Amino acid sequence: MRAPRPPSPERSAELRRRFAEEARCERPDLTTLCLLVGAEADGTLDEAGMDAVEVELDRLAGELPYRPGSPYAWARALRELLGERYGFHGVPDDYRRLESSLLHEVVRRRRGLPILLSVVWMEVARRAGAPVYGVALPGHFVVGFGEAEGQVLADPFDGGRVLTGADAELLVTGATGAPLDASMLTPAGTLDVVLRILNNVRAWSAARPEHSGVGLWAVDLSLLLPSHPARLRYERAQLLVRRGDFRDGARELEAYAETVAAVDGPAAERIRGQAQAARALLN
Repeated sequence: MRAPRPPSPERSAELRRRFAEEARCERPDLTTLCLLVGAEADGTLDEAGMDAVEVELDRLAGELPYRPGSPYAWARALRELLGERYGFHGVPDDYRRLESSLLHEVVRRRRGLPILLSVVWMEVARRAGAPVYGVALPGHFVVGFGEAEGQVLADPFDGGRVLTGADAELLVTGATGAPLDASMLTPAGTLDVVLRILNNVRAWSAARPEHSGVGLWAVDLSLLLPSHPARLRYERAQLLVRRGDFRDGARELEAYAETVAAVDGPAAERIRGQAQAARALLN
């Protein structure tokens, strides 16, 4: 895999401004947010490249049959188009590649993580008028078609294979050891999907300390979402210290300690100790 090539500071600032603005829209656009994530990761992705992805998704949607009918018919049509005709699918090696979390690369390579392949499925199907949404099963993202009573699930990672109830149960128990619960089958919100994508990027970076910069921008984008885990502030501070930015890292640790102090005094003291240790490295 080629090394991540970030955009210029000026380009990054503009991308982040647009990301925050889109995330706070009444109806944020999933394709736009995913492309902005991709542009933050890949400095070679310019406006023309982002537009090209939109055009390709439009083109693929235009190849679907006109309103094929039932949720099952929609799922089958997407499988035949994307999985069989164009070969979109995933393999275990995709979990080791940053490109597998970047929409423009997934559209180009027709390979990726379950959640990014699901984004392709959703965005193509949505353009064609399908009743489609993401389903965030634990450990494995899939797509759903139709209402709860007649819901049909498909697994884009497996080329769009339509899942039986037993298949979905197996995916969940394999990932968690717990049984499938009906609450796991509810549609995932756009910002929930984006946060999960950024979580995958952070996990990829955490396993590769030499790419801590990737983890930092993924945390920064996550913090721009209207709702995010407070602990991301702590993760950001740790990344800054790890990258040698002791002053800003200490400042972030102290700010996070103030937040934690209201609910966990001993933990806040431990974090203040880490801040002091970071400041000591400045001398």
